[in-house]
Amino acid sequence: MKNKKNVVYALILALVVVSGLVFANREIKNETPENSSLKSSSVADKKSRLMNEKKKWEASPDGIKYKTWEASPEGKKVHASYDKIKKDIKAFTTMEAVVTSVTFQRNGKSSGIKWLIVRIDDEEYMMQFTPKEFEQLNDLKVNDKISVRSHSAGYSPNHPYLMVSGDYIEQNGKLLFKRDFSKNNLC
Repeated sequence: MKNKKNVVYALILALVVVSGLVFANREIKNETPENSSLKSSSVADKKSRLMNEKKKWEASPDGIKYKTWEASPEGKKVHASYDKIKKDIKAFTTMEAVVTSVTFQRNGKSSGIKWLIVRIDDEEYMMQFTPKEFEQLNDLKVNDKISVRSHSAGYSPNHPYLMVSGDYIEQNGKLLFKRDFSKNNLC
């Protein structure tokens, strides 16, 4: 009985390998040298164009300002704070946080955007919410412990901390906020 199963498995494996080789061979025959060079040159052109655009931006006033900030102690600190949590962001794992501010306003502006400042592993991070989204977090107070999951983070010379998207926030096992990605607003 076991021998029959092994023979069947071996035949199926052989069939899969042979069909894969046939399919790969067909793809190679269908691709002419002209098509191949067009694909590689278009990729090379795209990379070259992107590099030229990046160099142009870096030479612009905004690019110079960004590069200066990036080399400053503040910029290095923000980049280092990203390095501390990037594995958790990529894996969308839970990070334990402590709320340090629920009333933060960037540069004293009250644009309607609400900010939640949290401390994760001895670093400050900021999360941005619309007023409607922030309603779900209104009960939070300074020193509250929360669990946060995030899909992304960003930095800017206009912000004192790394901006972490607070995509999922819970407190004491209770869901407080979950970002709705079905809407076209992914910030």
